[in-house]
Amino acid sequence: MGYYNSSQPKKKRTGYFASSFTGLIAGAMLVGVVLPGFTDQEVAMQDEKGTVETVSGLQNTSSVVTTDVTDTVEDTSAAVVGVTNMQTAQQNPFMPATETEAQEAGTGSGVIYKKQDGFAYIVTNNHVVEGAEDVKITLADGTELDAEVLGTDVWTDLAVLKVADDNITTVAEFGDSSVLKAGEPVIAIGNPLGLQFSGSVTTGVISGTERSIPIDINEDGKEDWQSEVLQTDAAINPGNSGGALINSQGQVIGINSMKIAQEAVEGIGLAIPINFAAPIIEDLETKGAVERPSIGVSILDLAEIPAQSRQSQLNLPADVESGIIVQSVAPGSGAAEAGLKELDVIVEMDGEAVGSVLELRQHLYNKTDVGDTLQVKVYRGGELMEFDIELTESL
Repeated sequence: MGYYNSSQPKKKRTGYFASSFTGLIAGAMLVGVVLPGFTDQEVAMQDEKGTVETVSGLQNTSSVVTTDVTDTVEDTSAAVVGVTNMQTAQQNPFMPATETEAQEAGTGSGVIYKKQDGFAYIVTNNHVVEGAEDVKITLADGTELDAEVLGTDVWTDLAVLKVADDNITTVAEFGDSSVLKAGEPVIAIGNPLGLQFSGSVTTGVISGTERSIPIDINEDGKEDWQSEVLQTDAAINPGNSGGALINSQGQVIGINSMKIAQEAVEGIGLAIPINFAAPIIEDLETKGAVERPSIGVSILDLAEIPAQSRQSQLNLPADVESGIIVQSVAPGSGAAEAGLKELDVIVEMDGEAVGSVLELRQHLYNKTDVGDTLQVKVYRGGELMEFDIELTESL
């Protein structure tokens, strides 16, 4: 699955549903009661303070309806910004060279999460700013700012930007995505279909809290990663990527990332849980990249090797049908120091069976840290061997 966006050229509150439902009932009652009151007399129109104005012809009553949703949006929407990816258009090689300026290559959204020392920091999706030569930020009031990309991470689809904070008035508060429950109300704020619909608001509920979505990062038709996401039925459309998924207390509990866009599918939007995103955001802000552990080998799924070759070339037992083949070992790496060699077949890590590159990657990235010692079992020439590998940093 890829990402669904528009990156192609061109004060705590409770009772969320109770207040909203009460507002709906009040609206229904207003229509039911006031409409029959039309007369041929002068119109009675009521403003916010309840004063009556008269307009010749009809009688009508207007009122300002506020709910917890409108209050939350008013308090938080200014922290959601537009993000524009600027790239220089590729020139026709058969035409004379001309000077060109960077043009809009795609748009998305971002969330201002911090102000410090004259700068404001914004989290968005990696795929929103991927390939950008310049990045522009558009605030809720239309102010446009130049942004610096501090860091991006393709695996988690997150990026962090920095802008001068002179015009920044609102900073989002992160919530706790670990306590979310299915059915909990949420609000999505972003810029669907670009800046034309900036600050759009949709509402819904948490449909699921622990969803794993396969991601094909390099678009080669193979699954590279399993993204852990929140599922919501709040509408998420192209351009919403990088925007905020907010709970009823006005806290950001997810970064909107993608939706399942299939003809038979309706209302499945996905967001990166904020508890998962927070340490990634910190690394991108302070280091420009995410520190991840590495064995120091290039690898290939055993499943891609014909069964005949597994026995004739690798001398594997007939019952070994999954694992990871070591194609090469980097000199000076933890794998090299431990003694791993080309054509070793990794089948177990820290006592857990690993049958694919994806499983190996998930074990390393989710369960280990740089400096840890990894216990690895491999088949070499038909013999099962065990190695202890010290994990080093890979950026």
